[in-house]
Amino acid sequence: MIVISDDALTPSPAVKRFFDDTALPALTISISESEWNNLLEAYDKDNHTHEYVKCRTVTLERDGGTLKCADAGLRLRGNTSRRRPEGHSGDKHSQGDVRWRRVHYGLHLHKFNEGGNLAGIRRINLKYAKEDPTYIREHFCYDLLTRYGVWTAPQSSWCRLSLRVGDSPAVYMGVYMMTESIDRQYVRNRPLFGADDGFLWKCNWGANLRDTDSRLFHLDDDSSKEYVYDLKSDDAADLVPATAQLKDFISNLQHLKGDSFRNWISRVCDVDLLLKMYAANVALGHWDDYWNNKNNFYLYFNSRDPFNYKVYMLPYDYDNTLGTSHNCGVQHDSGRQDPYRWGIDECILISKILQVAEFRDIYTQYLRDFSTVDNPWTGVSQSAERIRQWQTLLAPYVPNDTGEDMEIRDRPASWGNHSEYRLLSDDSKNWFRVKAGSISSYLK
Repeated sequence: MIVISDDALTPSPAVKRFFDDTALPALTISISESEWNNLLEAYDKDNHTHEYVKCRTVTLERDGGTLKCADAGLRLRGNTSRRRPEGHSGDKHSQGDVRWRRVHYGLHLHKFNEGGNLAGIRRINLKYAKEDPTYIREHFCYDLLTRYGVWTAPQSSWCRLSLRVGDSPAVYMGVYMMTESIDRQYVRNRPLFGADDGFLWKCNWGANLRDTDSRLFHLDDDSSKEYVYDLKSDDAADLVPATAQLKDFISNLQHLKGDSFRNWISRVCDVDLLLKMYAANVALGHWDDYWNNKNNFYLYFNSRDPFNYKVYMLPYDYDNTLGTSHNCGVQHDSGRQDPYRWGIDECILISKILQVAEFRDIYTQYLRDFSTVDNPWTGVSQSAERIRQWQTLLAPYVPNDTGEDMEIRDRPASWGNHSEYRLLSDDSKNWFRVKAGSISSYLK
């Protein structure tokens, strides 16, 4: 297995300082009433709008100091979680009795200000605890991936978010998770990629890495329509060579067999890192992923050469984890699913890799890291200690002016199919205990 120094496994110091999960800074977004109404109108026209509106200022107060950015871009984010942030369709902002809702936001700090940033950070995703009464699921996963050596994991922490529209007093929206955006800056902050000028793809639902229909590939132009493969680039000329490269990867993935496949995938993919990430995904119960649901991942090719590159699968969107289980793909219980049959055969990247005995052995060794109830990553008491520290930090600030998500509770999402799972109990319902026992039972 590849051994890398701890320093190389972490993102840049500026990123680590910004996403400090031992602090809870106050983030205030100030926006004119007219720009806020533009955001509401854009949503009413298209509830999946990616349109940005201009903020007056974004202010972050932490460590006794204040960071400020003027003219940042603000947009709505989310897929099934999308909703109007205020009032009813067609309503403009009311300074009286406002019906506020917690929604996901994206901050693009240099959208309207070329030098815009907060402590060097240029984009931030803001997520509320939608259907996660524990408030910690997604951050737990990113934190674990980072500590486990999956250096591609985005960084995250929390803030106390307030929104000031026009001259009205600021409205406290509650505790939000701040997540590092997967973009060109994310790539630059991770020197282990080897190069930062390659092609970055966001892979949406349906991305099985088998189909090569040209209609599936598109330049991400901030329009509301999502394609299966969206190229993250500011240069439209990149789409043709990037698509050719990805299609070639998909074609080889489908057609190469035996030693030809093993030699090719070893050359173009960091297989060890991919299997390490997937062992962690299984331990975290991340069923809404590439392997099981053709969803929620990025691909980064570290070269523009159509044949000479390394491709990396980047972890993304871990809110439906740690016992929030669902009937999806081959799964009915993410706590007890066979880790060697975690997903559907259609998603051949993982299934073909695991057909190679050498690679299957590597995956098995990584699974062993999560197969005991006292392992340092997802052990019962070890996990509970981290969760309680974070919840102690957040709990006083969870009540908010929207009246939504007003308390922390140890439960999975209400729509899940296994409501019994708990993260802090020390009994047969404890997610980490169930998962360790399940993984252990499948190891050979």
